[in-house]
Amino acid sequence: MTLARAFGHQLESSPMTPATPIVFVVDDDISVRESLQLLIQCEGWHPETFASAREFLDRPRSLVPSCLVLDVSLPGLNGLDLQKRVAVERPDMPIIFITGYGDVPTTVQAMKAGAVEFLTKPFSDDALLSAIRQAVERSRVALGYEAEMQALRNCYASLTHREQQVMALVVSGLLNKQVGGELGISEITVKAHRGKVMQKMKADSLAALVKMAARLRLPSVPKA
Repeated sequence: MTLARAFGHQLESSPMTPATPIVFVVDDDISVRESLQLLIQCEGWHPETFASAREFLDRPRSLVPSCLVLDVSLPGLNGLDLQKRVAVERPDMPIIFITGYGDVPTTVQAMKAGAVEFLTKPFSDDALLSAIRQAVERSRVALGYEAEMQALRNCYASLTHREQQVMALVVSGLLNKQVGGELGISEITVKAHRGKVMQKMKADSLAALVKMAARLRLPSVPKA
């Protein structure tokens, strides 16, 4: 890994904006942590470094685009073990592995578990930066999807039980009169509930409502 590019810049302390991506580095070698910190900072990302997996896990999750540059060999919890924890607890955070002792089985295991890249030292700055860009973009997409799904779940949770029943029957393709027959209520009442459903779900068409139901994986008809 060459660091001329990093040291060629005059680093200045710049404030971190809420949307500044964070690049986490977990490596027990302080020289690696310091050099990667400079390199990451030069590219405009916010670096945070840790000497162990445990230190990293103690850091609260941040809901901004991020990625993790992770050494395979760590004291205590190793890189592959940490990868399993991150997959469960921080699924929006892609991982780039770095190691001085790469072998095929470890590489295959890491990549099968979803790692973005597996780099063997010494690697070029460009190789690492390219992997970080890809990882940060992947994180940005994952966070956006998570935010959309949470907003959708909040809208659905705002429906009354009767409105959820009406929605389930409407998106299954039933007409208002048929929905009324299924629920034992008048067609006019169905129309009123349906209007509320469209309003609360922020759906501008039946097609949009059907797509929302599919994304939420709603049961065909909620239990009475």
